[in-house]
Amino acid sequence: MKRTILAIALALAMVGNVASAVTTPAKIDALGPGSRIHGMDISYYQHPGNAAINFKKMYTAGIRFVIIKGGDSIDAFDAQAVKYMVPDRLAAQSAKIYTSFYYYATLPNANDAATVVKDAKAQAQKVIWRIASLGGYGRRDLPVALDLEKNCILANNGNCTRYATNANVTLWAQTWLDTVAAATGRKPFVYSYPQFLETAMARSAALRQYPLWLAHYSIDPAIKTAQPNAKTVGCYADSWTNQDCTTQWQIWQYTSCGIAGKYGVPGTRVDLNVFFGNNNAFLKLVRGLWQPDNSQMLPFNEPTAISITAQSALTSNDPVLFYVNVVRPDATPVVTGSVTYVPASTMMNPGIQSVTRNSSGSWLIRITNLPAGSYVGTVNFTDPSGTEAAAQIPVVFTVTQAPSPTPSPINTLPTKPSPTPSPKPKPVDSCAGQIRN
Repeated sequence: MKRTILAIALALAMVGNVASAVTTPAKIDALGPGSRIHGMDISYYQHPGNAAINFKKMYTAGIRFVIIKGGDSIDAFDAQAVKYMVPDRLAAQSAKIYTSFYYYATLPNANDAATVVKDAKAQAQKVIWRIASLGGYGRRDLPVALDLEKNCILANNGNCTRYATNANVTLWAQTWLDTVAAATGRKPFVYSYPQFLETAMARSAALRQYPLWLAHYSIDPAIKTAQPNAKTVGCYADSWTNQDCTTQWQIWQYTSCGIAGKYGVPGTRVDLNVFFGNNNAFLKLVRGLWQPDNSQMLPFNEPTAISITAQSALTSNDPVLFYVNVVRPDATPVVTGSVTYVPASTMMNPGIQSVTRNSSGSWLIRITNLPAGSYVGTVNFTDPSGTEAAAQIPVVFTVTQAPSPTPSPINTLPTKPSPTPSPKPKPVDSCAGQIRN
């Protein structure tokens, strides 16, 4: 009987110890500038030549959280991010470093609110699937972050030709954040910089409810009174600006010029961050586990439906245009994949194709350099990730011969002498004025 009572007592003591270990907050060392919790963010740029990151050295150097690029609106960059995000997250957590991942957003080429909302929900779905594929949020996971730092929605040869309105940027962000928060039970971070938040977005009390990860360089976080968001005079006015001109930030990216090798990172430079708040404030962001159910898991070879909403084929001087939509079984836009025109025969001229993503599940195919003639083929949708099933739709079009241009007159004027070449500009130090540590 005594042995039974002793065994029960020992068992209760062990349960008490386990409960104590679970409920007692962990101590997060504040080893960054200003005695703040120090963090870092990384992407494939920190893996030059596929080199590995030494996360144990990173921990020893004082880093306690790392935010990893784990997603992108553009499929090719998304695949690149996933390649490193999965092993980096595991290695960092094994080294006792807390992790998060960020999703780099590109907004749709659209003006109507309905398309903006559809695109935001589709891109949010990609992130929900991504977190689900990791098994949900664990005990060392901070919430995901939305990287929103550009409002260009249409570019030509690297030059932006169309920008989203402030209202549409704000609507897209709010929809994305609300969708991810509703699915995971945790509020995502918003990552951006002060000028963008002030000039490209509308001020919103609803946005302010989400934690802010702010990029602002050249201000030293080692100075306790230093504040990101400050101008030489006054401050930037955005959704997170307080009445006293300070800002409501949770993470401050204070430099892009950290000394990479010091932290076990290949290459020469790395982004560094500090956390605003004490040990308990940090752990509040980690609390709240999320385990996905089957409906939130990434589908495999999910059926799709493809349609052409409009097409145009005129003369051999004009591009052939196809506006293509692809949807999932519930009629929402596909999240991944792209489209292309395929001639019915290899003997048929395919022309020169370019594909523009207008929004999730919506593309414009532009074909040039097609001679006059009749064409038969298909518009194909494929998804290299295997998430969505392939689909195709037949197309038929005719290109007529354009009139021959009038020949230009021959220039008989003497040629001008070649100008003296200008001296090469001196290289710009992108770390000038930044903190290097």
